Amino acid sequence: MVEIWRGPFLESMHHGHAVVCDAAGQIVEAWGDPDAVVLPRSSSKMLQALPLLESGAAADAGLTDEQLALACASHNGAEIHSSRVRAWLRDLGKSDDDFCCGPQEPRDIAARNELIKEDKPVCRYHNNCSGKHSGFLTLTKYLKAGPDYVDLDHPVQKAVKAVFEEVTQEETPGYGIDGCSAPNFATTMHGMARAMAFFASANPDGNLRESAAAKLTRAMTTYPELVAGEGRACTDLMRAMDSKVAVKTGAEAYFIAIIPEKKLGVSLKIVDGGTRGAECAIAAILVKLGVLGATHPLAQKYINGPIQNWDGLVTGRMKPAEGFM
Repeated sequence: MVEIWRGPFLESMHHGHAVVCDAAGQIVEAWGDPDAVVLPRSSSKMLQALPLLESGAAADAGLTDEQLALACASHNGAEIHSSRVRAWLRDLGKSDDDFCCGPQEPRDIAARNELIKEDKPVCRYHNNCSGKHSGFLTLTKYLKAGPDYVDLDHPVQKAVKAVFEEVTQEETPGYGIDGCSAPNFATTMHGMARAMAFFASANPDGNLRESAAAKLTRAMTTYPELVAGEGRACTDLMRAMDSKVAVKTGAEAYFIAIIPEKKLGVSLKIVDGGTRGAECAIAAILVKLGVLGATHPLAQKYINGPIQNWDGLVTGRMKPAEGFM
């Protein structure tokens, strides 16, 4: 899918799978193996957030679109993220210790440096998944369930698994434990694209599940800075497409896109786990689908990205493989 050139030499390649699905769940276009079974990692956060809305827990807690965006986020741990998570915890009557995710140093340099200067500890609310876990805690409180909400047999994770299988329209073959300690259910590339197409075609005035999916998509596109953060592909790509498309990365080079105007869903996996390859490939697919302008500076950054050495010299380029675009 992606080639790395140094001068006239093809130095590296990123191979992968990608599927584009329509509202009926049919494959519009595919590369690699649509039946490849993959862990979507954080690209599945919208699915993990559906029970939060469908149960009535989000309405009961009066959650805002900002909070719903954070529930779908893999954020930088910047102040705009951590301050909102701390406020969410206070509203729940919970503390940092109630999170089941581990502490994580903020990716945001200013936030990280502030902790170092003030000799403050890294907390769980800095974790890039703390918004998702705030959603889990909200649902846990609403269900009056126990504190171990990442346990596979906990009502929260049972609800997540049920929704995941229903929306992907596949029985999951299993799960892995994510970086934030929550179960992450596997599905095929086709299954994940089918799920994203459901989000893309969901009627805001439709049934409970459709309205919930539409709310989550709207929250992500309205607050792209909360979904990831400054300098991140998710945030930058959503802004570049005038917030008409929801884009979400996952660890190990997974990516999804939700395109409501075309009622299309996209799933992408770069098999070597290289994020640079995934960012180039998702940008190429968005250009191919006509939702990201090929000449937009951000598109050019990812699909024709110059590689510079420490002296600022352009030594090569990263670009989609011949025939991919």
